[in-house]
Amino acid sequence: MRIRVLYIEDEPFLGKIVSETLQLQGFDLKLVADGALVINALRSFIPDICVLDIMLPNVDGYTLCKEIKSIRPELPVIFLTARSETTDLVKGFEAGGTDYIKKPFSMEELIVRINNQLMLLSSKKKQSVDDILLGKYRLSQSRYELTSPSTVHKLSDREMEILRMLTSGADRVVERRDILMKIWGDDSFFNSRTLDVYVRKLRSLFMEDPDIELVTLKGKGYLFLIK
Repeated sequence: MRIRVLYIEDEPFLGKIVSETLQLQGFDLKLVADGALVINALRSFIPDICVLDIMLPNVDGYTLCKEIKSIRPELPVIFLTARSETTDLVKGFEAGGTDYIKKPFSMEELIVRINNQLMLLSSKKKQSVDDILLGKYRLSQSRYELTSPSTVHKLSDREMEILRMLTSGADRVVERRDILMKIWGDDSFFNSRTLDVYVRKLRSLFMEDPDIELVTLKGKGYLFLIK
């Protein structure tokens, strides 16, 4: 699928060069020269990313970015700016911009930054689907991380697999033998003792939230509770 770029630029010559180059590179592009027409274009074109010049007729880029973000909060916005003052850049990010390029710029840089912003957005979307909230904690399954109120705990492969089983069975008993068979392939005495070590470690990681309890049911299994 072609990447859809909403390009907002009032300089005719620059707009033509950038538009034609991006289209030749396989992008689907809509050029808007007047800031007052952007919101309609945003709704009809439905872009994947916005490239926005700060200096525009009728409305400045900062104000326009805020309007764009109010409609499409997740949309990446790359500012094009001839300004180099730190306060201007800060103002752009505060308005909702996710990146900026100083004029004059190369097309290679613009394409790299567009692709980078879309990769970051894809990563965030994946993370939002991938993450599990557990009380005051956040479990990232793809990064093997358990984030507590104070720190980030890196999990091993087996810690992650055990925690997946326990949390997917929240408020119900997860059989001890089921964990042993899935993680180790057998329920030998040695593996059983090893599982005890892992469970103690995982239990210690949740100490910052008194509403979370990992209960051991002797001879049966475990119960992961969030009060």
